[in-house]
Amino acid sequence: MGTTTPPRTLAEALRARGDESLAGLLRARPDLLNPVPNDITQLATRAGTRASVVRALEHLDRFALQTAEALAVAPDPAPYDTLLSLLTGDGLDDGEQRDDAGAAVTAALPGALATLREQALVWGEDDRLRLVRTARELLAPSPQHPSPTGLGPTVAEATAGMSPGRLQEILAATGLPATHDPVSAVAALSALFTDRTRMAELLDTAPVEALSVLDRLVWGPPYGEVTPNPTPPVKWLRDRGLLLPVSTRTVVLPREAALHLRAGRAHRVPEPVPPVVTAAAERDPQAVDRAAAGQAFTALATVEELLKLWNGGGPPILRAGGLSVRELKRTATALDTTEPVTAFWLELAYGAGLLASDGETDERYAPTPAYDEWLDLSAQDRWTHLASAWLPATRVPGLVGGQDAKGRALSALGPELDRSAAPGVRARTLALLAALAPGTAPDPEALLQRLRWERPLRGAAPTAEGTDLRSRLALWTLNEAELLGITGRGALATHARALLDEGEEAAARLLAPLLPEPLDHVLLQADLTAVAPGPLERPLAETLSVLADVESKGGATVYRFTPGSVRRALDAGQAASDLHAFLAAHSRTPVPQPLSYLIDDVARRHGHLRIGAASAYVRCDDEAVLNEILADRRSTGLRLRRLAPTVLAAQADPGSLLEALREMGYAPAAESAEGDVLITRAGARRTPPRTPPAPVPEGPPTPDATLLGAAVRAIRAGDTAATVPRKDPTADPPGTPDSRPSGTLPRTTSAETLATVQAAAMTGSSLWIGYVTAEGSASQRVIAPVRVEGGFVTAYDHTADEVRTYPLHRITGVAELAEEGEG
Repeated sequence: MGTTTPPRTLAEALRARGDESLAGLLRARPDLLNPVPNDITQLATRAGTRASVVRALEHLDRFALQTAEALAVAPDPAPYDTLLSLLTGDGLDDGEQRDDAGAAVTAALPGALATLREQALVWGEDDRLRLVRTARELLAPSPQHPSPTGLGPTVAEATAGMSPGRLQEILAATGLPATHDPVSAVAALSALFTDRTRMAELLDTAPVEALSVLDRLVWGPPYGEVTPNPTPPVKWLRDRGLLLPVSTRTVVLPREAALHLRAGRAHRVPEPVPPVVTAAAERDPQAVDRAAAGQAFTALATVEELLKLWNGGGPPILRAGGLSVRELKRTATALDTTEPVTAFWLELAYGAGLLASDGETDERYAPTPAYDEWLDLSAQDRWTHLASAWLPATRVPGLVGGQDAKGRALSALGPELDRSAAPGVRARTLALLAALAPGTAPDPEALLQRLRWERPLRGAAPTAEGTDLRSRLALWTLNEAELLGITGRGALATHARALLDEGEEAAARLLAPLLPEPLDHVLLQADLTAVAPGPLERPLAETLSVLADVESKGGATVYRFTPGSVRRALDAGQAASDLHAFLAAHSRTPVPQPLSYLIDDVARRHGHLRIGAASAYVRCDDEAVLNEILADRRSTGLRLRRLAPTVLAAQADPGSLLEALREMGYAPAAESAEGDVLITRAGARRTPPRTPPAPVPEGPPTPDATLLGAAVRAIRAGDTAATVPRKDPTADPPGTPDSRPSGTLPRTTSAETLATVQAAAMTGSSLWIGYVTAEGSASQRVIAPVRVEGGFVTAYDHTADEVRTYPLHRITGVAELAEEGEG
C-alpha cells in the first residue's frame, strides 16, 4: 500500500502528474491543444506523433537535445547513472578526467531531464528513463539519418541477418569461446566491446594502421567504404567484428566499440552551459541614447520622404506581386540610399499600415489613410508606432534580391517574404542585448553562438548564402535595429529597453527629450539656396519642398531654388507676392536679390502660354512667341499647326504638350475649358482603408492561463469518464466483469436511457454517458443528473465542470458508475 507502481506507459506517467505539470506540458507544446484531447490517453497519443515530437525537439536547447540524443543511443530503459556516464565519459581517456566539464554536466543534467519530462519527451523514474519512441526513432543512428552523436548501430543491430558461421568466426578471431546460437554469440561480442579491460587488451594487439582507421571513424560518421579485397588493417578489424558489414562495400564501427574508444562519451564536446554573449565595445550610455535618437529621427524623416514620393500614386505592382527591381532602384536613388536599406523602409511602412495597394485596375502603391493620421502624431509617437510594428513582423526585407525555392527572385513588398521564425529571433536577439549592461555593444559572433545553442535544430540547414536562417535573421535584426534607432552604435538604447519592458508610452516619454525641436525658419543665401539648420515645422517644410528642390541632407538640409521649382509653386496656385511674403516671414536672413529676381522673372513668364484640350492647343496673345515655337525643330514631334494668329493645335495630349514646352524653356500654364488657369497642386492619392499585414504565426499561439485551466479540467474529466469503473447493465451477476473494451461508448435503448437517467436524478448518483454533438462528434462524459423533463436532462457535467442541458435523443447510452470497491 505504501509503494507506488512505476508507470508502464506514457499515458500512465501523464495521468500521475499534477494539474500544474499538465498545464506546463500544454504551455510548452500548444499544438497538443488543437483540439483539446478527450482524455489522458489521447493526449499521450498526440504527444507521440511525429509532427508534434519534431516541433518539441526544435524548441530544445543544445544540452537538452544532447541529453535526448544520449538517451537515444542508451539502452531502453536507461538508469540515470548510465545517461550521466554517456555525457561525462568514464574518465579513462588517457588520464584526461575533464573535471570541469564533468561537473558542469552533472549540475546541468537534472534541469535538462526536467525539461524533457515537462515536454513529455522522456518519462519514467530515474532508474528507468525512457525516451518517447518517436523521438528515439528520430535521434537514433541509422544509415539514412546519421545521429548527431556520430555513433553507429549496436552490435545486435549491425549483425542482424549475419550468418551463424560468420558470427562464430568473429568469436574465434577475438579469442572468445564458441556458442550454440547467434543470440549468445552477439551477446558475447557485445560484452567484450563493453568490457574496458578485455577491449583494451584486444586493441593492444591491433596493427598501428588499424588504429588509424578506427581514429577516422570514432567520432563519426561511423561508416566507411571498402574494396572487395580490403587492406590488411581493415581485414584485421573486420575479422574481429570491430568493423561490421552493412553492404558489400560498406562497413560500420559498432556503437559499443566506438563508445570504448571515446571513453564512454556520446558527444565529443558536451555543452551544458550556454555561451556567454561577450562585449565588442563599452560605450557611454548617454552617447548611445543620443545616437539612437538621431537615427530614430532619420527613420521618421526617411519614411515620410518615401511616402511623400508616392503621395500622388506610387509605382505599379508586378503581376506576381511586389515592386520591380527598376522601381526599387529608382526609389533608392530618390532616397539617396542603397537598395537593401530602401527595401527595409518599404517593408517597415507596409508593416505599419502606412503603405498598401490602391486596389485599382492598374494597381499601384499609395499611402493609406492611416498615413495622414500618423503624420498628425508627435515625433516620439510616430517612432513608437513604427517600432511596435517592426517587432512582431514576419516579413523579412533582408530576403529581397534573393530567390525562393523555385528559383524566382524575391521582390520588395512581394508575397514570399514572410518567415514565421523572424519575430522569435528578433525578440530573443533584443532580449540578449537587454541582458547586457547599458552601453554595451555585443560581439555579433558570440550572439550567434548563443542563439545556435538555444535552438540548435531551428533553421539548422545552411542556405545558399552559407549560413542558417536564424543566424541571418539575427544579423538582419542588428542592422535593422540600428537603422530604426532601437540601438545606437551597436548598444540597446534606453528608450528601446522601455519599449520592450514597459510599452509604447514609456518609450515615447524617454525618447521625446532626445529628439530635436522643429524650427520655424531657414537661412536664405545669395547662391539661390536655403539652409534648414534642423527639422522644420510641417507647414514650412511642405511649402518649401514645393518652392525649392532638396540639394543635400544631413544635420542641415540644403534647398535650391530653380526656375522649375518656382514654376512648380506658381502652378500650385501661389502668386509671386505670396512667395515673397513667405520667404520674408521664414528667413532669418534678408531675402537675397537674385532670389527675388528669379521669382519675378518666372512669374512674369508664367502663364504667358495657355494649353488646353482640343486634342491640345496652345494659346498666346503674342504671335511672335507662337512663330518661335513653330520654327523650333524640337516641336516637330508635337505636330503643331496654326488655327488662328494666337492659337496652335497639337496632336499630343495636354500633359505631353505641357512637358515638351517646358523642356524647350517656356513656362506654359494649363487652362480649363472656360479659359481659367488650372492650379496643379500636389495630388494626395490614398488607398481605401487598409489593415496592416497580419504576421504569419510560427505555430499555435501560447495558451493563456484561463484556457490551460479549462483544458486540464476537461482532460481530467474525460479521463475520469474513460477510466471510471462502471456497471454493465447487460450483466446478470453484479460481479461479472464488463466485457466491453475500456473507453467504448455505452449503448442502451431509449427506454433504458430514460429510466436510468430518471433514477440517477432521484438518487443523486452519477452516470457515464455517450453523447453525440450536433456536429456528429462522439464523446464520453460523466454527469450527475438534476432534472429530466421535456426530452432534456439537466445535469452537472464533470467533464466541463459546469451545469449543462443535453437532449436525450443525442445520448447514445448510459452506464452507472461502479461503487467504491466494486470490480
